[in-house]
Amino acid sequence: MDQDSNDTTFMKLALSLAHSAAEQGEVPVGAIVTIGKVIIAEGMNNPIGCHDPTAHAEIIALRKAARKIGNYRLPGTTLYVTLEPCIMCMGAIIHSRLDRVVFGAFDPKTGAAGSRYSIGRDGLLNHHLEITGGVCETECSALLKAFFQARRKNL
Repeated sequence: MDQDSNDTTFMKLALSLAHSAAEQGEVPVGAIVTIGKVIIAEGMNNPIGCHDPTAHAEIIALRKAARKIGNYRLPGTTLYVTLEPCIMCMGAIIHSRLDRVVFGAFDPKTGAAGSRYSIGRDGLLNHHLEITGGVCETECSALLKAFFQARRKNL
Protein backbone atom coordinates (compact mmCIF):
# COMPACT_ATOMS: atom_id res chain seq x y z
CA MET A 1 0.00 0.00 0.00
CA ASP A 2 1.34 3.44 -0.84
CA GLN A 3 1.21 6.46 1.45
CA ASP A 4 -1.91 7.95 -0.18
CA SER A 5 -3.94 4.76 0.25
CA ASN A 6 -2.66 4.38 3.84
CA ASP A 7 -3.76 7.95 4.50
CA THR A 8 -7.23 7.27 3.12
CA THR A 9 -7.59 3.99 5.03
CA PHE A 10 -6.59 5.51 8.36
CA MET A 11 -8.66 8.65 7.80
CA LYS A 12 -11.76 6.51 7.20
CA LEU A 13 -11.12 4.81 10.54
CA ALA A 14 -10.77 8.22 12.18
CA LEU A 15 -14.07 9.20 10.53
CA SER A 16 -15.80 6.24 12.20
CA LEU A 17 -14.58 7.60 15.55
CA ALA A 18 -15.89 11.04 14.60
CA HIS A 19 -19.31 9.51 13.89
CA SER A 20 -19.22 7.92 17.36
CA ALA A 21 -18.40 11.30 18.91
CA ALA A 22 -21.38 12.86 17.10
CA GLU A 23 -23.68 10.12 18.40
CA GLN A 24 -22.63 11.16 21.92
CA GLY A 25 -23.36 14.83 21.22
CA GLU A 26 -19.71 15.80 20.88
CA VAL A 27 -18.26 17.74 17.96
CA PRO A 28 -17.48 14.94 15.48
CA VAL A 29 -13.70 14.67 15.43
CA GLY A 30 -11.78 11.40 15.49
CA ALA A 31 -8.05 10.73 15.68
CA ILE A 32 -5.72 7.77 15.25
CA VAL A 33 -1.99 7.44 15.98
CA THR A 34 0.02 4.94 13.95
CA ILE A 35 3.51 3.58 13.76
CA GLY A 36 3.91 2.47 10.18
CA LYS A 37 0.72 0.58 9.34
CA VAL A 38 -0.11 -0.28 12.96
CA ILE A 39 -2.68 1.68 14.98
CA ILE A 40 -1.33 2.27 18.49
CA ALA A 41 -4.01 4.64 19.81
CA GLU A 42 -7.26 6.35 18.96
CA GLY A 43 -9.41 9.10 20.36
CA MET A 44 -12.58 11.05 19.71
CA ASN A 45 -13.74 14.41 20.97
CA ASN A 46 -15.10 14.20 24.49
CA PRO A 47 -14.81 17.59 26.27
CA ILE A 48 -18.52 17.62 27.18
CA GLY A 49 -18.60 14.07 28.52
CA CYS A 50 -15.30 14.43 30.38
CA HIS A 51 -15.99 17.98 31.59
CA ASP A 52 -12.51 18.73 30.24
CA PRO A 53 -11.72 21.46 27.71
CA THR A 54 -8.55 19.59 26.69
CA ALA A 55 -10.38 16.36 25.76
CA HIS A 56 -9.96 16.86 22.02
CA ALA A 57 -9.61 13.75 19.88
CA GLU A 58 -5.93 14.50 19.22
CA ILE A 59 -5.05 14.94 22.90
CA ILE A 60 -6.84 11.73 23.88
CA ALA A 61 -5.08 9.78 21.11
CA LEU A 62 -1.67 11.25 22.02
CA ARG A 63 -2.12 10.38 25.70
CA LYS A 64 -3.06 6.80 24.86
CA ALA A 65 -0.13 6.46 22.43
CA ALA A 66 2.34 7.78 25.00
CA ARG A 67 1.07 5.33 27.62
CA LYS A 68 1.22 2.47 25.13
CA ILE A 69 4.85 3.03 24.18
CA GLY A 70 5.90 4.25 27.63
CA ASN A 71 7.25 7.61 26.52
CA TYR A 72 5.85 11.10 26.10
CA ARG A 73 7.89 11.45 22.92
CA LEU A 74 6.31 9.78 19.90
CA PRO A 75 8.94 9.79 17.13
CA GLY A 76 8.14 7.65 14.13
CA THR A 77 4.40 8.16 14.53
CA THR A 78 1.66 9.70 12.41
CA LEU A 79 -1.51 11.32 13.71
CA TYR A 80 -4.63 11.10 11.54
CA VAL A 81 -7.40 13.50 12.54
CA THR A 82 -10.62 14.43 10.77
CA LEU A 83 -10.34 18.18 11.46
CA GLU A 84 -7.30 20.42 11.24
CA PRO A 85 -5.81 20.66 14.75
CA CYS A 86 -6.27 23.77 16.88
CA ILE A 87 -3.47 25.71 18.60
CA MET A 88 -3.70 23.60 21.78
CA CYS A 89 -3.49 20.33 19.87
CA MET A 90 -0.63 21.53 17.68
CA GLY A 91 1.27 22.46 20.85
CA ALA A 92 0.82 18.92 22.16
CA ILE A 93 1.77 17.50 18.76
CA ILE A 94 5.00 19.53 18.74
CA HIS A 95 5.88 18.44 22.29
CA SER A 96 5.22 14.80 21.45
CA ARG A 97 7.64 14.96 18.50
CA LEU A 98 5.33 13.26 16.02
CA ASP A 99 6.77 12.82 12.53
CA ARG A 100 3.60 13.58 10.62
CA VAL A 101 0.05 14.92 10.91
CA VAL A 102 -2.63 14.07 8.36
CA PHE A 103 -5.97 15.85 8.64
CA GLY A 104 -9.25 15.84 6.74
CA ALA A 105 -11.24 19.07 6.89
CA PHE A 106 -9.53 22.45 6.91
CA ASP A 107 -10.55 24.87 9.68
CA PRO A 108 -10.20 28.43 8.35
CA LYS A 109 -11.26 29.99 11.68
CA THR A 110 -8.99 28.19 14.17
CA GLY A 111 -6.85 25.72 12.21
CA ALA A 112 -3.24 25.76 13.38
CA ALA A 113 -1.72 23.42 10.77
CA GLY A 114 -1.84 25.84 7.85
CA SER A 115 -5.27 27.48 7.59
CA ARG A 116 -5.03 30.18 10.27
CA TYR A 117 -1.63 29.42 11.82
CA SER A 118 1.25 27.26 10.59
CA ILE A 119 2.55 25.75 13.80
CA GLY A 120 5.08 23.04 13.13
CA ARG A 121 6.14 24.13 9.70
CA ASP A 122 6.67 27.86 10.09
CA GLY A 123 10.31 27.49 11.16
CA LEU A 124 9.73 29.19 14.51
CA LEU A 125 9.99 26.08 16.71
CA ASN A 126 12.68 23.47 17.25
CA HIS A 127 10.53 20.59 15.98
CA HIS A 128 9.19 20.47 12.45
CA LEU A 129 6.83 17.90 11.05
CA GLU A 130 5.25 16.88 7.82
CA ILE A 131 1.64 18.02 7.52
CA THR A 132 -0.83 16.76 4.92
CA GLY A 133 -4.30 18.29 4.79
CA GLY A 134 -7.44 17.51 2.84
CA VAL A 135 -7.44 13.70 3.06
CA CYS A 136 -11.09 12.59 2.74
CA GLU A 137 -11.90 16.29 3.06
CA THR A 138 -15.38 16.01 1.54
CA GLU A 139 -16.52 13.33 4.01
CA CYS A 140 -14.91 15.03 7.02
CA SER A 141 -16.40 18.43 6.15
CA ALA A 142 -19.83 16.98 5.44
CA LEU A 143 -19.97 15.29 8.84
CA LEU A 144 -19.07 18.53 10.64
CA LYS A 145 -21.53 20.59 8.60
CA ALA A 146 -24.38 18.14 9.21
CA PHE A 147 -23.62 18.06 12.93
CA PHE A 148 -23.71 21.84 13.31
CA GLN A 149 -26.77 22.24 11.07
CA ALA A 150 -28.66 19.76 13.25
CA ARG A 151 -27.47 21.50 16.39
CA ARG A 152 -28.64 24.94 15.13
CA LYS A 153 -31.97 23.41 14.11
CA ASN A 154 -32.52 22.09 17.63
CA LEU A 155 -31.83 25.42 19.37
